[in-house]
Amino acid sequence: MQRIVYFDNNATTRVAPEAVEAMLPFLGEKYGNPSSMHAFGGAIAKDVAAAREEVASFINASPEEIVFTSCATESDNSAIRGTADYYGKELKVITSAVEHPAVLQPCRRLKAQGHEVIELGVDSRGQIDLDALRAELKGAKRALVSLMWANNETGTVFPVAEIAEICKECGAIFHTDAVQVAGKLPIDVKKVPVDMLSMSGHKFHAPKGIGIFYVRKGTRLKPFMLGGHQEGSRRAGTENVPYIMALAAACRLARTGMEEETQRLAAMRDKLERGLLASCPDVVFNGDREHRLANTLNLSFKYIEGEAIAYHLSDRGICISTGSACASGSLDPSHVIRAMGVPFTAVHGSVRFSLSRYNTMDEVDYVLEEMPKVVKLLRDLSPFGPDSDPTTFK
Repeated sequence: MQRIVYFDNNATTRVAPEAVEAMLPFLGEKYGNPSSMHAFGGAIAKDVAAAREEVASFINASPEEIVFTSCATESDNSAIRGTADYYGKELKVITSAVEHPAVLQPCRRLKAQGHEVIELGVDSRGQIDLDALRAELKGAKRALVSLMWANNETGTVFPVAEIAEICKECGAIFHTDAVQVAGKLPIDVKKVPVDMLSMSGHKFHAPKGIGIFYVRKGTRLKPFMLGGHQEGSRRAGTENVPYIMALAAACRLARTGMEEETQRLAAMRDKLERGLLASCPDVVFNGDREHRLANTLNLSFKYIEGEAIAYHLSDRGICISTGSACASGSLDPSHVIRAMGVPFTAVHGSVRFSLSRYNTMDEVDYVLEEMPKVVKLLRDLSPFGPDSDPTTFK
């Protein structure tokens, strides 16, 4: 069997054994509906309540502020569209050019429907200008700011605490997509006063199909999913009980030794970065070296295509990506990398390595052994090079 080295953990993660174990009883004998009136269903409702307390504790929230959803995409849509439905056309929406499609596309739909929508640009590190945010909020009657905590492609971490304070000062509602932060950085919604927050279980070792939508008490929005009383009438639909149990287990796991795990991931990432920059010429680092996730590395290899790199590495059992898995059907270069102003000669050659608690230094060594071979092979085949006309890369 071919060796598999999985360095695409920002797309999805392996389900932790602890999460699998937690959900198994609810796939078997504990199959009741938590909304049922009888004692059998009522017992399941108590289990869901306990899981909600665990998830709330993970971000230092109150249990009643936690809404279980199918994924962060649903949570993002619930925050953006639910707020717009409540406030109507008076709502101004501010986001950034490097958001996940789950935020950008709902915002752009609102723009098409007549809302004022602003997409803030970023600098070469992928950071936004806080003064530009203040300027856009000045004079707004009612504003929703939706900015990610950490970028899924580059790992750049936004100054979310400062953003939250700016929004509070200006009377704006603040939503953050915290998908890539969960399990990697501590989240405390009492210290960082966000109004709404989205997370997805499968990004930190729970199964695909379960998400978290945090809604601070007093935040006004209309439900995105209609048809039942579940989740305090904020999200209709029978609860996905097995996955809720798995999510709670993943939250417990993530809280265990987070600081030590972050240091271990950073050491692997740094070794990978140093090795690739030393062994492969004409490489561009993408992101913010000072403010970034410990597990994420994004590099652009000039004169070759990121898709070709990923394809050849896959033949060697190495799994990486060229950007967001939710946008992988497009042949266009990453909107994140383009927004950062990466040169034409490199913008098509960006690839992302993202690590998890199940990766090892030995796997880093294997990638460092194979990656230079792939880059050399593709460069030898490429018609482009340092003397090429840069406009041919548009």
